[in-house]
Amino acid sequence: MKGIEHRTVEVNGIKMHVAEKGDGPVVLFLHGFPELWYSWRHQIVALSALGYRAVAPDLRGYGDTDAPTSVSSYTCFHLVGDIVALIDSLGVDQVFLVAHDWGAIIGWYLCLFRPERIKAYVCLSVPFRPRNPKVKPVDAMRALYGDDYYICRFQEPGKAEAGFANKSIEQVIKNMLISRRPGPPILPKEGIGSNPNTSRPLPSWLSQEDLTYYATKFEKTGFTGGLNYYRNLNLNWELTAPWTGVQVKVPVKFITGDLDVVYTSLGTKDYIESGAFKKDVPYLEEVVVQEGVAHFNNQEAAEDVSNHIYDFIKKF
Repeated sequence: MKGIEHRTVEVNGIKMHVAEKGDGPVVLFLHGFPELWYSWRHQIVALSALGYRAVAPDLRGYGDTDAPTSVSSYTCFHLVGDIVALIDSLGVDQVFLVAHDWGAIIGWYLCLFRPERIKAYVCLSVPFRPRNPKVKPVDAMRALYGDDYYICRFQEPGKAEAGFANKSIEQVIKNMLISRRPGPPILPKEGIGSNPNTSRPLPSWLSQEDLTYYATKFEKTGFTGGLNYYRNLNLNWELTAPWTGVQVKVPVKFITGDLDVVYTSLGTKDYIESGAFKKDVPYLEEVVVQEGVAHFNNQEAAEDVSNHIYDFIKKF
């Protein structure tokens, strides 16, 4: 991508690959699964042209960033520690945060643990979820959707990786990125990579060049780093007991698609519409639901998302 600079930064005991462009206040972008800094390619160009310094790392375990081998090296404290060290390396006290999917979950933890580092947060797809002291999250998901719910299937080290091996890495990534089926992702018994979507044409927002970029990086790293985030959900629940009942006191704008798998499962839509989200995040200023848009809205509705980011952060 033209004009985007790449470098490696030492953060929190690992080497992290960072893509950046522009000068001005920092907008920090955190990607999700199965993604890379590249998921923000459109927003990096758009925000840098509007007078911001756009910074997008490959998160721990992804792309050209180090991937520690131990599952327990991927707790919320490791992930937030990486980002705090990255912010320190940028030489700024505060950043505008933009995050999607697992990046959004890290973003909520960052706002809980270090709110003074975040000027404002534009969150895509995954809203804040308060800690339920009575039940571990994976246990709750299993009770709700069964053992074949994707997060439950991701828990056992090596098992999901073996399932993905049924198809080419490019096909696995394509299946995930172009899926438009709302509701909870329940994986087929015959294997994770067995989805028949492979013959479907690519949508206008995802080129073969884009898909090849993702596939090339995941062929090098595999999926284990990203899957290890899911394998720490219950451990994160144990570790964050001191934050039970704590509100997020950062200005927030939330953006999702009405076909998003998160918005259409786990009671998310009701949580947002009932006012519970606003109660947990009192400085939630706006919720945007994009019509006809699925989970990867930063890519599918890239221009709309970039405009929403700018309209929010320019106020601060």
